[in-house]
Amino acid sequence: MLNSLKTSHLFLRLGLALVFLWFGIDKFVHPDYWINAWMPLWLQNILGRFNIRNPNFVYANGIFEVVLGLGFVFNIFVKLFALLAVLFLLLIILSFGLNEVTIRDAGLIGTALALLFWNGRKSHTF
Repeated sequence: MLNSLKTSHLFLRLGLALVFLWFGIDKFVHPDYWINAWMPLWLQNILGRFNIRNPNFVYANGIFEVVLGLGFVFNIFVKLFALLAVLFLLLIILSFGLNEVTIRDAGLIGTALALLFWNGRKSHTF
């Protein structure tokens, strides 16, 4: 049973890591897409008031997502990163509403919550 718990934990972490790494890296590859398709005008206006350029905000989000993904891959700060992932994904849903795209984020919240409330002992192995 312990082996199945370790394996389950591994798959939860790696699945979440894949999503965050993919989207985080893509923000560096296609920042204009993220600005034009996913940054609401109200957010762009707020950033402008603080002299924060839209690409810099996208890059900061990319760094955040890559760090989360790497934490899940390497099994470090998993509970903290799971909590941050839940908050981040909730902000996305609150910004865009629950729709055919953000429903994915609701599922990811479930995965992050599973990691956040995981009772098993921390494993240092993959």
